[in-house]
Amino acid sequence: MGFYTAVLRISEGYWVSLCLENGLTGQGETKEKAIEKLKEAIISYEEVRRSETDIFNAPVSVKELHEFLTIEETEPILEPLELRAMYA
Repeated sequence: MGFYTAVLRISEGYWVSLCLENGLTGQGETKEKAIEKLKEAIISYEEVRRSETDIFNAPVSVKELHEFLTIEETEPILEPLELRAMYA
């Protein structure tokens, strides 16, 4: 089990979580569901990474984080963004 950092935002009615350490994402109707899906993705990814040596692994770049946080809509975002620490 490792320590990860997730950024959450709402997009078109769904919560989306992004892991800063590896770029994986999760989505759900609630923040908790988005985090749960992200944890599942991380666990699955780590299992594959242990068995294969040529799997790409890198933290999210500032450019990628900016793209994640940029919403295509022209209206201002009223929902706050959220940063969470988690174990998966």
